[in-house]
Amino acid sequence: MNKSEDLPTKVLFVDDEEYILKSLRRLLADEDLEILTATSGAQGLEVLKDTPDIGVIVTDQRMPGLTGVDFLLAAREIAPEALRIVLTGYADITATIDAINKGGAHRYISKPWDDEDLIRGIRELTDQYSLKRENKRLHEIIRKKNEELNEWNANLKSRVIEQTAAIRNKLEEFHQLNEKLGNNFQNTILALSGLIELHDRNTKKHCKNVADIAVTIAKQMKLPHDEKESIRIGALLHDIGKIGISDALRQEEIAHLHVYQLREYKLHAVRGQAILDHIEDLRPSGILIRHHHENYDGSGFPDRLSSQEIPLGARIIALADALDREILENETPNSIEEALHRTREHVGSRFDPELYPLIEKSAGQIYGDLLATNKSSVLELAPRELRKGMMVAKEVRSGTGLLLLAKGERLEEPTIAALRRYYTIDPPSTGIFVTMEK
Repeated sequence: MNKSEDLPTKVLFVDDEEYILKSLRRLLADEDLEILTATSGAQGLEVLKDTPDIGVIVTDQRMPGLTGVDFLLAAREIAPEALRIVLTGYADITATIDAINKGGAHRYISKPWDDEDLIRGIRELTDQYSLKRENKRLHEIIRKKNEELNEWNANLKSRVIEQTAAIRNKLEEFHQLNEKLGNNFQNTILALSGLIELHDRNTKKHCKNVADIAVTIAKQMKLPHDEKESIRIGALLHDIGKIGISDALRQEEIAHLHVYQLREYKLHAVRGQAILDHIEDLRPSGILIRHHHENYDGSGFPDRLSSQEIPLGARIIALADALDREILENETPNSIEEALHRTREHVGSRFDPELYPLIEKSAGQIYGDLLATNKSSVLELAPRELRKGMMVAKEVRSGTGLLLLAKGERLEEPTIAALRRYYTIDPPSTGIFVTMEK
């Protein structure tokens, strides 16, 4: 509550007869009012100038000098919010009308007045003045609050814009980081696949071929993205467990292995799963690696699963693995057809009969470039001479033997840039052999 609201309302009485002023003061002594008096209109104007917040003015009409009407006219300029009463006789009807019309009197009281009527009139006007003053105070509070609200809204809008921009920047950073992590994850998979081929150079681009065939089959079956990704990674890393096998054992044909050697060889599927099990996102692929040597008739390893017990991805990888090994053993113009024929002989025993028609469609897509290589001339080029679209005619390995590119791959700008970088870090002893269409 404003402190000024607890103060009594100021009432100014103007009359040229002092006994009347004293009489009025006694009459209102019990009222919660601050009584001010003046014996002339001129004096009353001075009081108004010196005393702010006078709420009610009571003036006699008949006074020497300024009349009540003239006084009220001047008082309106000094204290426009003050409420005004004029005391007038019955004969002064014209002056009364002027006091109301010109002086802005809110009411008139006839002389001689009735004490109760006068007190009631003053109470009504003081209450009205208090309400006006409170209303003004509240309006001022509302005005200030609205200004504060407008300022707060403006600042809020600015803060929202700033925070939105900050959130957008953070999201962009998150997306970039997530993309970088994703790329690093994929590059790690490719690096592991390259490590497998570095460990066994006879595999050439085997892991990549198996992955390409497996993914092509998965796409034909319209498998969900996550399942296709698990199959792709499982295919790229299906031989990762062989890193623990000795060179002598790895180079022996399975048919010639002794029982204890065969037992050791068969552990590579389980070891492959165990290696990936440390990475939660690779565990689904680890399951496929474990079971990619299971046979459809239940004669495979390590768990002798059969038919639909074998995970679908493992059945797809097994078929792709077998086909690519058949082709790698005999790279002639008819190697695809011959490999498909030899693979078909094991449908129903080693391989899922429902998958074989799909690999027939995939083989041409994956190995078409391999046959086309035989119809092209081969050139040895320096890294700076490479151009987008050229096909690698011979696998590219770094000076220390790391497989950089497999035979049959098409060159793209990122690949060319990577090759140029490797030729400064770990340069091979030769250039890059590429095919040129005749």
